[in-house]
Amino acid sequence: MARWEEVEADAPEFAAAVRRLFDAFKHKTLATLRRDGSPRISGTEAQFRDGDIWLGSMWMARKAVDLRRDPRFALHSASEDPSDDNPSSWPGDAKLSGRVEEVTDPEQLAKAMGGEAPSEQSHLFRLDIEEVVWTRVGTPADHLVIELWRAGEGLRRFQR
Repeated sequence: MARWEEVEADAPEFAAAVRRLFDAFKHKTLATLRRDGSPRISGTEAQFRDGDIWLGSMWMARKAVDLRRDPRFALHSASEDPSDDNPSSWPGDAKLSGRVEEVTDPEQLAKAMGGEAPSEQSHLFRLDIEEVVWTRVGTPADHLVIELWRAGEGLRRFQR
C-alpha cells in the first residue's frame, strides 16, 4: 500500500493527470463491500491533502459502515463524454483502489481537517493505495491507452 505522495514521487506526470481527472468534478463514485460481500456504489467526495487522499462521511452512513467492517474500496473519477468529432480529445477517466484507514483520534482529525475538528460527529478515512489506473482513447482513436500504477511495481502502459 502507498500514500498518494508515493504515487506522485514515483510517476509524477501520471499522478498529475490522474489528479486532474479526480479534481475536475466534485462527485466521485465509491465502491465498498456489504456484509454479504456484494458491492455497494455510493456517491462521495474526495480530497487530496498533505500527500494523502481523504474521504469523509456522515456518521454511520452505509458506506462508512461498510468501510469500517471491510476497508477495501475502489474510487472512480467522474467522466465527461468524449467528443464524437475527436474522441482522442477525451481526457479519460481514473480509478484507484486499496484500503482505508479511519482517523478517530481528535488531534489527528483536527490536523487532517486543516486545523479544525469537525463540528458534527462524522467519519474520516485516509486512503492507502494499492492500484491507480488511467484509461483514455489513443491517437489515432482506434485503441485505448491504459496506464496502471501498483504499489511496489511502478507504472506500466498497455494498449487495447
